[in-house]
Amino acid sequence: MGLMKVGLIYDPIYLDHDTGGHPENRRRLEETVALLQKSGLMARLALIPPQPASVDDLLLVHTKEHIENVRIASERGGGWLDGDTYASPASYQVALFAAGGVIKAVNAVLTRQVDAAFALVRPPGHHATPRRAMGFCLFNNMAIATRHAVARQGLERVLIADFDVHHGNGTQDVFYADPKVLYLSLHQYPWYPGTGTVDEAGAGEGRGATVNVPLPGGCGDDEYRRVFEEVVVPLARRFQPQLILASAGYDTHWSDAISFMELSVEGYATLAGILKALAEELCGGKLVFTLEGGYDLQALSHSIQATLEVLLGLPRTPDPLGPPPHPHKAPALDGLLEAVKEVHGLK
Repeated sequence: MGLMKVGLIYDPIYLDHDTGGHPENRRRLEETVALLQKSGLMARLALIPPQPASVDDLLLVHTKEHIENVRIASERGGGWLDGDTYASPASYQVALFAAGGVIKAVNAVLTRQVDAAFALVRPPGHHATPRRAMGFCLFNNMAIATRHAVARQGLERVLIADFDVHHGNGTQDVFYADPKVLYLSLHQYPWYPGTGTVDEAGAGEGRGATVNVPLPGGCGDDEYRRVFEEVVVPLARRFQPQLILASAGYDTHWSDAISFMELSVEGYATLAGILKALAEELCGGKLVFTLEGGYDLQALSHSIQATLEVLLGLPRTPDPLGPPPHPHKAPALDGLLEAVKEVHGLK
């Protein structure tokens, strides 16, 4: 894998979504940007400034009522939109730049401005449904950019791989009956938001284009690699996507208090390598990562650094955190993977 031109979508406006002491706070991006600068990686990336999404962009996915609810909540000074999800006075505007940033990343890759891109945005998006904000998410950045790629750029097959620890219920809802979008989610189950069972596999023309791998707690690098090799890779090859997108949640790291998974920084590098190889094999390398979760600041920043090093084709920086200090006994996945393969015709 040679050196690639990789774009980074980032703007300090993402720090203005002020959530106080909430786990999803501005320090996530501050720490990441500081590490990218200190390591010299920032200088190797093509910095792409985001543009705000328009209301028409949001309407590709969301109802007018939902958009207005977020706008009005922000204009009135912010507050809790549900038990997990907070809006500050600037949050509506920041959320426009988050969705618009992912659109910009997709456009940059499709026009070959860059080979691959990483959208370092917040607030995250994959829990936001067409009608509501939830799970720290205001608008579904990934779904909006995907719809943009299909509706406006004419793509017929887009693959979304979601490896956040939580199931991307919002993304699933948007594309559940859409055969043009293959949505694959690996997530801890049962866990928030409680969706994402194996038999949630799409509806109508989209039957089979939603793929859920509900993993038990305690899965680490080996388990995730196995799922990618036995499920993600063969399904991607069968689908032949024209663009691969990753909802990159780094909350499956062993040090992240929000989950019971055991990935290491090296594990994320492995997943990024598999997706990069798939993109090179299937769609001319067209690959976009979008930040979702990840709340341990050191693990998050180093995992993003590792992902970018893989995309750039650079030697890997040693993992400062290493493997989990007290690893679980490896959970048995044979039965789960058999069930997934049965539902999706991989047997």
